[in-house]
Amino acid sequence: MTWDTPRDHRTPGRGSSLVAVAETAGNPGGRRGAVPAPPSRRRSPSALGAAVVTVLVALHVLAWQGTGFSPAELVRGWHGMADFVGEAIPPDLSWPVLVSGIRAALVTLYIGLLGTTFSVPFALVLAVLGARTTTPNRWVYQAARSLLSFLRAVPDVVFALIFVTAVGLGPFAGVLALIFHNTGVMGKLWSEAMEEIDLGPRDALRTNGAGGVQVVAHAILPAVVPQFIGLLLYRFDVNVRSSLVLGLVGAGGIGFLVNQSIKLFRFDQMATHLLIVLVLVIGVDLLSAAVRRRIAM
Repeated sequence: MTWDTPRDHRTPGRGSSLVAVAETAGNPGGRRGAVPAPPSRRRSPSALGAAVVTVLVALHVLAWQGTGFSPAELVRGWHGMADFVGEAIPPDLSWPVLVSGIRAALVTLYIGLLGTTFSVPFALVLAVLGARTTTPNRWVYQAARSLLSFLRAVPDVVFALIFVTAVGLGPFAGVLALIFHNTGVMGKLWSEAMEEIDLGPRDALRTNGAGGVQVVAHAILPAVVPQFIGLLLYRFDVNVRSSLVLGLVGAGGIGFLVNQSIKLFRFDQMATHLLIVLVLVIGVDLLSAAVRRRIAM
């Protein structure tokens, strides 16, 4: 019969050694077993970063020289700006000017609305063809992407000038210009939204033998409808503002009145038209924001 020798409390056993090691590891600042952390080293900027900064600075210098950017010229021209503001204030708030401006603003709103709405089917088709999640054929994908890039690259003002020569002066040319340009912009945005969705439902439908149209209708579009509507409202807001610029080249709307007032040196009437545009833009912005909040709820 053997008796266990009582362990001296001053002599730690194996279990207490493990506990001590664990406590020391959890407390790097302790005295026993503390391993000092290596001093942090500041990473010096790489050669690539320095080269990028140098190129950017050089490009900005060239742009400064190429555009003739000169704050001194702006300061020296304050007399002309003061005369312009003095002739525009106070604006002409006579009833005939207000009525003509409001009617033209409604035409501008109509141009933006029709240009946005009529571009939806074309943008949707090109978005489906230009998204990798819906178009496995590489040639179709590249063709759709190229067409979208072309429609985006040509400004809506250029389209307006082209259609003015085709259909004459008026709002119809502005609507056609917005349809073409907005198709390229919305098609690009929608195709990118389709490429970011979860591919699980799409793959499940394809596994069960669903066709391409069925996959798009039942898996792709339901997943991106909120994004589609949000982007559509954003583009409507932008198109209403673009309609003002289109009026400057003969596409009708209140932009035409602004251009006419400038040519006649009636800057007070121009200020009135710009105030009407401001009210119109704020109203469209508030309406779009309310609809987007309603969708997000």
